Amino acid sequence: MAFIDTGGNQSSSSFQQGSKLYIVLLTIVATLGGLLFGYDTAVVNGAEKSLVEFFIYKTNGSDYIFNSNIAAVFGQYKLMMTLVLYLVFIVICAQIVRLLGFKKGGIASGVILAGLTVWAISFLGKALPAATDIVEMKNTADAVKGFVIASALIGCVIGGAAAGFISKSFGRKNGLFISGVAFFISAVGAWKPETFNVFGTLDVYSFAIYRIIGGIGVGIASMISPMYIAEIAPANVRGKLVSFNQFAIIFGMLVIYFVNYFIAKQGDEQWLITDGWRLMFLSGAVPAGIFIILLLFVPETPRYLAMKGKDEKALKVLNKISGKSNAAAILNDIKGTLHEKNAPWLSYGFGVILIGILLSVFQQGVGINVVLYYAGNIFRNMGASTDSSLLQTIIVGVVNLAFTVVAILTVDKFGRKPLMIIGSIGMAISMIALGFTFYSGHVGLLALVFMLTYTAAFAMSWGPVCWVLLAEIFPNSIRGALSIAVAAQWIANWIVSLTFPMLNDNVWLTEKFHNGFAYWIYGIISVLSAVFILKMVPETKGKTLEEMEAVVTKKVK
Repeated sequence: MAFIDTGGNQSSSSFQQGSKLYIVLLTIVATLGGLLFGYDTAVVNGAEKSLVEFFIYKTNGSDYIFNSNIAAVFGQYKLMMTLVLYLVFIVICAQIVRLLGFKKGGIASGVILAGLTVWAISFLGKALPAATDIVEMKNTADAVKGFVIASALIGCVIGGAAAGFISKSFGRKNGLFISGVAFFISAVGAWKPETFNVFGTLDVYSFAIYRIIGGIGVGIASMISPMYIAEIAPANVRGKLVSFNQFAIIFGMLVIYFVNYFIAKQGDEQWLITDGWRLMFLSGAVPAGIFIILLLFVPETPRYLAMKGKDEKALKVLNKISGKSNAAAILNDIKGTLHEKNAPWLSYGFGVILIGILLSVFQQGVGINVVLYYAGNIFRNMGASTDSSLLQTIIVGVVNLAFTVVAILTVDKFGRKPLMIIGSIGMAISMIALGFTFYSGHVGLLALVFMLTYTAAFAMSWGPVCWVLLAEIFPNSIRGALSIAVAAQWIANWIVSLTFPMLNDNVWLTEKFHNGFAYWIYGIISVLSAVFILKMVPETKGKTLEEMEAVVTKKVK
């Protein structure tokens, strides 16, 4: 959060008298949370095929060979899915209670949980697919596949929802430290889920639980990393510095694409199924350990220190950030914006919260993580081998990174809204066209081109700029409400990632649409995202966080 007066005239000059290098170094450490975010969520891209064959089923031409314990996997899937849905809905209900207050929120939460209980009883009582019904078993297996591959996102929902409480109660720095520890535990546990299985589940679900733990780290970092950067950045470059967090996310994805590729080259297909995927997950322990160590040397943000009444420590950090001649005045400005730090989340109405939720839902609804998590699967559907699919995934990662740089260089020049609208249009055209290449059977170079143009459109717009907007639009006094938007983002991410295998691999949909159906859905959502940005979202370019309170309040009323 920028440390400037409410008039915004102090931001540039005051920070020029401080240490730019110090701000950059703090930003780099904070963005390691983003790097781990990308690394941890994208590692499944290279391991997805091996995980499915190791835990669930193999394919032999048009035949499906299910693992010997598939009945137990199906049965425990029902229990795990029910528990996870209860957990996710408890998170949602907790947010509703906090948003609406105990009485109204409690009633709404009770209705939601009552409905979920009825569904759970019905779901648990549903018979397993008959062993002779191969199509039904395949569809159920694809649901299990979606659950396992997207399991980290369940943790992201939990971590994202808890991030507001963690950042307020323990601080921004300690919140990042907690996320680093979660990343490390997840990397080691997913490496040997049978050895570290302390949960009493099948090994496949022990793996999923460790991925959930890593997801909790991702969810925490997804909110606190950009928050930390925004709270140490000057207004005139805040968009650029916060965008570096998205750059780090994409860079982390690109790094793990390379790591997966080189691990895959160390053995044959069978080695990859039995051992290779384990090394892919274990590799995450290295950046997680580095992140934990570096966090020992960075300070807490001045805004949080001031919130906790630690003015001397806040002043010490401000001396380095803004210069000694301005530090005291900036500290007074910060304290002046904290007088309503415990304001109810609906103090500015529901409009600003709705904008935050919809920004998050649209960012995921356009289908980006289908590309980032399932790129290998998509390329194999185009006819590529495992090695070729991993190489093509690296190309997607390079394009993603390159156009994220474009966003970083232009977000403070052209503004947030123009980039978002242009990106939405580009994604819509690319996804709809990609769907038609599959539907018509003309996959190959043309399909790859549409994948790359879609990735480029997202990377220069909704990827980094959405996070910039989320870091900016919530007024200072209700910053904790950002956790609702972050939780909504991870719920949407989980739903999209969970349902893609069902849409893409479903026997009936594949026969009718040849794997093109899902991409048309994401294209339509991209069109709707452009309309949303045009009609509802305010421009935040060049405004201080304090000035944004008036802008957002006016826009949503």
